[in-house]
Amino acid sequence: MSRDDHEESAAQRQQRIQRGQEQAERQASGQSQGAGGDGKGSAAQAGARPHPENPLPAQHQGKPGSEAELRPRPQFEAPAYKGSDKLAGMVALVTGGDSGIGRAVAVLFAREGADVSIVYLCEHEDARETRRLVEAEGRRCLLIDGNVQEPGFCETAVRRTLDEFGKLSVLVNNAAFQEHAADIAELSHEHFDETVRTNVYGYFNMAKAALPHMGEGCSIVNTGSETGLFGSKQLLDYSMTKGAIHAFTKALASNVAKQGIRVNAVAPGPVWTPLNPADRPADKVQDFGKSSTMGRPAQPEEVAPAYVFLASPVTGSYVSGAILPVMGGPTS
Repeated sequence: MSRDDHEESAAQRQQRIQRGQEQAERQASGQSQGAGGDGKGSAAQAGARPHPENPLPAQHQGKPGSEAELRPRPQFEAPAYKGSDKLAGMVALVTGGDSGIGRAVAVLFAREGADVSIVYLCEHEDARETRRLVEAEGRRCLLIDGNVQEPGFCETAVRRTLDEFGKLSVLVNNAAFQEHAADIAELSHEHFDETVRTNVYGYFNMAKAALPHMGEGCSIVNTGSETGLFGSKQLLDYSMTKGAIHAFTKALASNVAKQGIRVNAVAPGPVWTPLNPADRPADKVQDFGKSSTMGRPAQPEEVAPAYVFLASPVTGSYVSGAILPVMGGPTS
């Protein structure tokens, strides 16, 4: 089977899981309406520029989702963020780097002086836009499409990065699959397996492929989640995988510490990315993030600086095994 076949089969499998879940919800009766916000007033604005507030436009996407079709477009460029060579001369590989948090991280990494490889499934339009943005920062960008569930693909992605840039300094594990289920009875084995293979196997596969080529001063930054800390009743499998990622981060940090390699994770709260309208019904998207302390979802540019902090030996040299919460306030 070719790499293109693997990509398409993964996307088609995810779409089938999505359709099955949506059909189950349509057939269910007496379903609760969910949280949808807590009656708080206007959202908090604490950044360098205003960020979109609820209600967001009702919208729904097929998996894996497209940032080009998202409205409003996520804010990822961080115009007030000034680079200062924190990653000068380094090379980063970012999975799920075509959109959302991954795109914002790629942009800031480039602004800090790193060349970037972008690994993505099949969202070619989004990936090409990310490459344009990285190159606009004066850095080089390599696009690599494929499925992180496959160990062979992960080895190929690392090898192509080394061939293109000559080294690998930072691995950002960020690719994810998320599909809600109201009840464990609705969570099929196929659905469960897809989540685990993407979110856990994918991180393991990439780390295993990358570490032989990394050394002192290098780092891995994993994307965790507030769901890995507090759980989410409609994201049983996703929450489990994010908890596993947090544990994997801490264990791997100890495992590679003597090599001078640091391993950390960022645990975001709700962030406005294509993952959300590709998971939620259109009407539920309107209130996404409203129940957070700030009363709105984060924008990717508000989360990406945490990855710079953890990846850079300038700022994070004594930080390893940390789960850095970026949640817009306390959540429990």
